[in-house]
Amino acid sequence: MKNVRWLGALAGALTIASIGVARAEADAPPPAGAGLYAERCATCHDHAQDRIPSRAQLGERTPEQVVQALTTGLMRSQSIGLNLNDINALAEFLTGRAPGPELKPPPEQNLCARQEPARPAGASDWNGWGRSLDNARYQPEPGLAASELARLAPKWAFGLRGTSIYGQPAIAGGRLYVTSSAGRVYALDAASGCTHWTFDAAASARTAVTVAALPGGGLAAFMGDDSATVYALDAGTGRELWRQRLDTHPMARITGAPVYYDGRLYVPVSSLEELSAASPTYECCRFRGRVAALDAATGKVLWNTPIIARAPRPYRRSASGAQLYGPAGGAVWDSPTIDASRGVLYVGTGNSYTDVAAPTVNAVVAIELAGGRMRWVHQLTRNDNWVIGCAEPPRSPCPPGTSCNGPGVANCPREVGPDADFGNSPILRTLPNGRRVLLIGQKSGLVYGLDPDRRGATLWVTRAGPGSSLGGVEWGMAADASTVYAPVSNIYRGEGREPGGIAAIDIATGRVRWSAPPISAPCAFGTRGCTGAQSQAATLIPGAVFSGAQDGHLRAYATDSGTVIWDFDTAREFPSVNGVSAIGGSLDHGGPVVVDGVLYVLSGYGRINGQPGNLLLALSVDGK
Repeated sequence: MKNVRWLGALAGALTIASIGVARAEADAPPPAGAGLYAERCATCHDHAQDRIPSRAQLGERTPEQVVQALTTGLMRSQSIGLNLNDINALAEFLTGRAPGPELKPPPEQNLCARQEPARPAGASDWNGWGRSLDNARYQPEPGLAASELARLAPKWAFGLRGTSIYGQPAIAGGRLYVTSSAGRVYALDAASGCTHWTFDAAASARTAVTVAALPGGGLAAFMGDDSATVYALDAGTGRELWRQRLDTHPMARITGAPVYYDGRLYVPVSSLEELSAASPTYECCRFRGRVAALDAATGKVLWNTPIIARAPRPYRRSASGAQLYGPAGGAVWDSPTIDASRGVLYVGTGNSYTDVAAPTVNAVVAIELAGGRMRWVHQLTRNDNWVIGCAEPPRSPCPPGTSCNGPGVANCPREVGPDADFGNSPILRTLPNGRRVLLIGQKSGLVYGLDPDRRGATLWVTRAGPGSSLGGVEWGMAADASTVYAPVSNIYRGEGREPGGIAAIDIATGRVRWSAPPISAPCAFGTRGCTGAQSQAATLIPGAVFSGAQDGHLRAYATDSGTVIWDFDTAREFPSVNGVSAIGGSLDHGGPVVVDGVLYVLSGYGRINGQPGNLLLALSVDGK
């Protein structure tokens, strides 16, 4: 009996102790990162929409990626006032793991055995974003016939550092140059994938790389990063020649590829201030898109032209009491198009962030190469005032003093527009009769033919798709001498439509030659990003136009009929030449490039709702 009583007393003591532990755990303060998340992040990420990833999607990232986003990346404005311990705590709360001590990726192991000198781009290479100064994304000498596409097979695969791809390859002189979400810039051997050199930028880098011979000698590789800094690197060694920051706004970034012409570098500047505006306490908005000209040899800024000439001023307070400013917006997401014969460049501009009118937003703009003066502006959508989370019509305009975005968010303009940015570069083409046409697609789903010799006057307008804030024509069309090919997204419209498709449009008249419907395909990665939306920039060779989809499928369409003549699923794992696991996912942003019979493509764009991955894939006939 004594033993029984002793055991009972012991059990009771253990029970009381366990209750005490449970109470202590319940009374313990939450992790430091939880409070920071509630204060700085929850308003947006607990009510994810549009371009905002959900809390669950943030948890799929590495702690190092979260730290990078908060220190040098897209969310750096949200971390103002936080110390490194705070940032590390927030990263650990979101991902469940503490960040490592070193954020810079480790060195690559597959170094090339022979370090031959870098060479400039040849006539059949793919240099920069659109391959040529007219940004047509057309490769007339691909070394690959449309009839051979069915035999394409992996030649080599490379695993980029990080968990999502971010840019577009460029090929110059037998080398492949590519940027990454980790900020690493790679120079690889285009034939084998071995590594010549790497360079680690200060922030994530998503622009295509432009390679050019400098006036004073030497060969440089130019690119920009998410801190609005442009770099010149020695194309042979990766050594930094110079760097120049073009905008000090905390959310400014460079998305469009720099363009080299006649000793100068022309660089666009965009931003994600639209994300910051989702915070009810944020004083929205002060960023103005811009285009700058730099001396390519030294990095000296020769001119830096804001898209909106007037500086932002206070104009009202939001429902939460935050001071609002305007005008703002007009981000330049696209790579400039050079018109050497007229001495100008053309860019498309993004939407306004405020109620204050700005006639240069949602427009095509011609800027003089010599001095940066705007020669003409053609605004194609008026009153497109929008920031993250704002409702699309018919819920707009917002009633005064109310919020039309997510809970607690009060920075919506009173008159909310459709967010119909121009994210793709204008394409300059000349018809057989000598008339010139400037082509550009919009997230509204519209494609425009403009007259660059009559101040951008509209020649024709054609609807390629219904359009939406992340739909319509997003990142790029491709054009030959007679036809422009417009891939369509429409993934977020929410009207029950199957997203995707591609249209071939006659350049002279705007008439639709053919329209290929969306394609539903089995997805290897489940539901996230598993749609046929075709946001990725198109690429054209004689007889075939390539268009990638969110579901990871890269397809080639016959240019005469729109028939699918090749379909390749990139959303899987491939053996890599550098020992890093190489897994594909969604296709978005930068399109494939074709040089000397090899097609190169990045797969795994998971920045918003797509499936992330880190695959750089080279495909050739029979994999040879």
